[in-house]
Amino acid sequence: MTSTQTLTIAVAGLGQRISTVTRHLVAAAPHVRVAGYCDPAPVGLRALEKRGIETGAAHESVAAMLAAVKPDLLMVGSPNHLHLDHIKSGLEAGVRVFSEKPVVRSEDETWELARLLRAHGEASVIVGLVLRSSPLVAAVRKRLAHQSFGRLVSFEGNEHLHPEHGAFLMRDWRRHAAHAGSFLLDKCCHDFDLYRLFAGALPARVASFGGRTIFTPENAGLAERRHKDGAQAYSVWRAGWNGGNEVFASDADVADNQVALVEYENGVRLAFHANTHAGLMQRRWYFAGTGGAMEADLVTNRLTFRDALGLDAPQTKDMELGPEAHYGSDPAMGRDLAAHLLEGAPFPVQVQDAMIAGLTVMAVDRAMREGTVVDCGALWERLEREMGWAVDSSTG
Repeated sequence: MTSTQTLTIAVAGLGQRISTVTRHLVAAAPHVRVAGYCDPAPVGLRALEKRGIETGAAHESVAAMLAAVKPDLLMVGSPNHLHLDHIKSGLEAGVRVFSEKPVVRSEDETWELARLLRAHGEASVIVGLVLRSSPLVAAVRKRLAHQSFGRLVSFEGNEHLHPEHGAFLMRDWRRHAAHAGSFLLDKCCHDFDLYRLFAGALPARVASFGGRTIFTPENAGLAERRHKDGAQAYSVWRAGWNGGNEVFASDADVADNQVALVEYENGVRLAFHANTHAGLMQRRWYFAGTGGAMEADLVTNRLTFRDALGLDAPQTKDMELGPEAHYGSDPAMGRDLAAHLLEGAPFPVQVQDAMIAGLTVMAVDRAMREGTVVDCGALWERLEREMGWAVDSSTG
């Protein structure tokens, strides 16, 4: 799909992530025009300029930019603690908003966003839960719905990051919960969005254990290692805004490894494992159903299914995409965004999906902090009260 309709956008927080989203949107709809941006240190600017994408003038504040540019869409790519204020600025200016995930950081911010949506309408905000556009996710959903799989009983998910990625998180602004929310919220909220999609129900209760036990002074000796090209370990990824230099003596207050258990309202159960120091990088889902089992590996972009008794050989489907660009999801989301904004096609995710995913992770983090099993029912009841409409129990 290549649209010829013109759409004007303004950007609040021109970081690397929102520049990636923007360039894929422009690739799908070349008549999208970036008319201005607000960011005191726009690290994503060069990536757009290298591709010949004009960005308009820089502005001192989001409010001033909105008044000057009068865009069709405000794209929010600022650090997470600024999302709510920037979303609010856009809505109060009568502008539709696209926000990167996580849409907000806390329960209180979620309720405030819900009240904004009640006033401006749910369609006023869309969220970049990029994995919703993944070709592999579409294949997983198709197999889960097939009679050969039967009924989903339980499943597991993980995300294991390369140590350089973990070291980046310990130096970047994401190391502080005040800026990012938790590690799990910033890094894995779109995973938990998909888990609800796969389970077909809202989370009923959650438990979790985790903490920072990798990037600590006790393990500082690991930093003496070097890569084969001589580069010092744990320093390859450059930290962004508010970055620090320390890795093993970081002032971070977020976890670097965490496990979680989720039981959904329909009885389906999930086990999740995240680690930021993994020699074997993995983002993988394993589903056990009454008719068969399925493994979806995002790193290899491969889906494998076998009947429960193993009577037939495993069926394998390759997406023919590598791990780059969120496993092919980035260009797919660019096309989805263009089709939605310019042609009126449905977008794969609604803002309430992002809010439910965020609240789920917040409940998981509360369970970790308090050492308790957290009942999620009160969260969904309050979300309905604040928004003024029913929460979709499964797909959003």
